[in-house]
Amino acid sequence: MAKHAYPSASASHRWLKCPPSAKLCAEMKDESSPYAQQGTDAHELCEYKVLSALGIPTDTPAEHLEFFDEEMDSCTSQYCSFVIEQFEDSKNYCRDPKALVEQRLDFSRWVPGGFGTGDCLIVADKVLHVIDFKYGQGILVDAEDNPQMMCYALGALDTYDGIYDIESVKMTIFQPRRENISTCTISKEALLEWADTCLKPIAELAYNGEGEFQAGSWCQFCKAKADCRKRAEYNLELARYDFEMPANLDDTEIAAILEKADELVAWANDIKEFALLQAQSGIHYEGWKVVEGRSNRRFTDDSAVADAVTSAGYNPYERKLLGITAMTSLLGKKKFDELLGGLVYKPPGKPTLVPESDKRPAMDSSKAASAAEDFSENEGGNES
Repeated sequence: MAKHAYPSASASHRWLKCPPSAKLCAEMKDESSPYAQQGTDAHELCEYKVLSALGIPTDTPAEHLEFFDEEMDSCTSQYCSFVIEQFEDSKNYCRDPKALVEQRLDFSRWVPGGFGTGDCLIVADKVLHVIDFKYGQGILVDAEDNPQMMCYALGALDTYDGIYDIESVKMTIFQPRRENISTCTISKEALLEWADTCLKPIAELAYNGEGEFQAGSWCQFCKAKADCRKRAEYNLELARYDFEMPANLDDTEIAAILEKADELVAWANDIKEFALLQAQSGIHYEGWKVVEGRSNRRFTDDSAVADAVTSAGYNPYERKLLGITAMTSLLGKKKFDELLGGLVYKPPGKPTLVPESDKRPAMDSSKAASAAEDFSENEGGNES
């Protein structure tokens, strides 16, 4: 397997804002996770299904996939259908379009050593379509102004422009577990201008470990986030408000705090997690110690417990209806919709304060107040 590029396209949203973080993170150890392996499995399945749909013989990877389940099977089938639909559509404006899967894309013309792997390219006259499959569901990914997608598009453009008469680039994020298909289109000229005037000069700084450290929302997945001094300075700016009660702050000050509140909480949690790991390895922080946390009692042998309770004349099991996700896994999506589609509803969510950039429509203030009261009553229990 090819070594990850540095600076990488997947981290470009960060190093374009904080250039020296690219080299700093490249020198740090990669940490694997079950989520990463789950994503890898889903991508393997996507590759197999799309190649099969295109009539290219390939062996199914399902047998050796660690996280293969019905949800993954369904999500990857949705992706495959979307890709084939887009490929067929490209035949309306090009006689001989190509659909390429897991294609290595070299954008080193703008980023030193830069390359990546495109999940799917549909190359045709007029429109080059770059499609990226995201199996994760933690963060909603947008194709608009997405530098990873733009880097991949540059790599594809550098290879196929001239072979095909490309006028614009279409970029799509397909994120089925968030029911998100995000697409944006940019002209070839605008993409190349961004590459020459923005991407290339900053990428050179990033490659050399130069430029200024800058903290912001892009710190979330940075490997240096826990002990980064710039991030600490950025978050500690809130201390100038002396943590007064909100009633003592004006609207502008509250808005400024709201802008950083989530990042401040995330930073504090990162510091605590980092400090715990350091303390467990022998580092001592003045005034702090590692103790055994609280835990709940557990049965040592569930089968023995069930046998003992049954022998005493009691039923040790509770009868409980499966939740929607478990029920969908039991029945399959098609059967679930057939049997239970009319018995499922989605209640209104609890009012949440979010930035104006959030795509959800704003609630009417009177409805928001009423909904907040309803949730407060429901959470209060049935005390008499």
